[in-house]
Amino acid sequence: MGNYGEMLAKQQAFYNSGATKEVDFRIEALKRLGESLKEHEQQLIEALKKDLNKSAFETYSSEIGMVLQELRFTMRNLKKWMKPKRVKTTFTHTGSKGTVYADPYGVALIIGPWNYPIQLILAPLIGAIAGGNCAMIKPSELTPETSKVLKKVINRAYPERYIAVVEGDAETTQDLLTEKFDYLFFTGSVQVGKIVMEAAAKNLTPLTLELGGKSPAIVHEDADLKLAAKRIAWGKFMNAGQTCVAPDYLYVHQSVKQAFIDQLIRETREIYGETPIENEAYTHIVNQKHFNRLKSYLNQGHVLYGGQVKGEALVIEPTILEQVSFEDEVMQEEIFGPILPIITYETISEVIEGVQHNPNPLALYLFTNSQKIEKTIIQFLSYGGGCINDTVFHIVTPYLPFGGVGTSGMGTYHGKSSFETFTHKKSILKQTNQFDNPFRYPNTKHGLSMIKRILK
Repeated sequence: MGNYGEMLAKQQAFYNSGATKEVDFRIEALKRLGESLKEHEQQLIEALKKDLNKSAFETYSSEIGMVLQELRFTMRNLKKWMKPKRVKTTFTHTGSKGTVYADPYGVALIIGPWNYPIQLILAPLIGAIAGGNCAMIKPSELTPETSKVLKKVINRAYPERYIAVVEGDAETTQDLLTEKFDYLFFTGSVQVGKIVMEAAAKNLTPLTLELGGKSPAIVHEDADLKLAAKRIAWGKFMNAGQTCVAPDYLYVHQSVKQAFIDQLIRETREIYGETPIENEAYTHIVNQKHFNRLKSYLNQGHVLYGGQVKGEALVIEPTILEQVSFEDEVMQEEIFGPILPIITYETISEVIEGVQHNPNPLALYLFTNSQKIEKTIIQFLSYGGGCINDTVFHIVTPYLPFGGVGTSGMGTYHGKSSFETFTHKKSILKQTNQFDNPFRYPNTKHGLSMIKRILK
């Protein structure tokens, strides 16, 4: 058990010095993160190749590149976000001025997952730094090589009294959660999210939870089938399906089912080759436990495409299933792997009823050219966010807040939303001394009638 209390105390002392609150300090800190990330780029690519067999293309496009974009956007806008916001006051507050300040929380704990171990640690860290906080980050032990390099990235950029990396297993995480941090940011499973929230409740610590769930994709009868197939194949099978916003299962209109499936198989082959199980650029499953869980799903329903595995390398090729129902185990929990069950429908009300059968998903993807169908799905289904005629891309733009709802999470980040997540809105009313409104005092003559008249 590490001496995390001592480390936390040093960070709290540094935060209390006021250094992290200066705008120039924050911008310089963000700049150093970008420089260190670029300096260790090749080491991170090699580490993720060892941990997940992730290709250099996927590592840069979905991890390093996204973080660098987030950094540039934040540095460009930070001064504007930090500026105190003047707000209007009402007639009852004549003579006063209202201002909202973005106040840092203090020391944040950021707990990251293994599926995107660079991006899902550093993107929240950007928000913490931009907000003026110190931070302790805990990478996943399931991607140990990447965790080691991440520690180098952080240690190269910052002293531990400001930003620190703590490596370790689940017991380390539990030990960290016993400490009294000022903010918690967790990305991971619903099960562990509940544990984090329980720990936060003991100290009434504010937190953000980025979880998951069964995110559906819907292909309506009027969809552009070729584009829908290409974008679903990319969004589902990138990182071998180990993506929290990947399409988890697919609703396809009965009238276009066969045409769409044929197209989906063609597009999957186009992206990953005739034998993706031998493709050196295809991501592997993170460990034996997850491999065994995913392999058991291949016995359910009917395999339309794929289904081959290579146990010694922990590889499962892109797989399409049909003849599944919500009672099957593969439809009971988030798949988090390269297996895509397909369900057909005839009316959009069937889709709405089916999606509502599960807890609120983190994402939803609708492929249609009908504004009426688009409006119906957005209006009647609750989910974190998503795309019309695309998958996953909504999380790439810093202008859209990203987060879940219900069991898929709480709170948002990315872009300005990251800054807002790691800051408290401190509201200040500055009252005039030039005059004093008498109606507030109970001994004022006709005070009650004055209040009624003013507040009417």
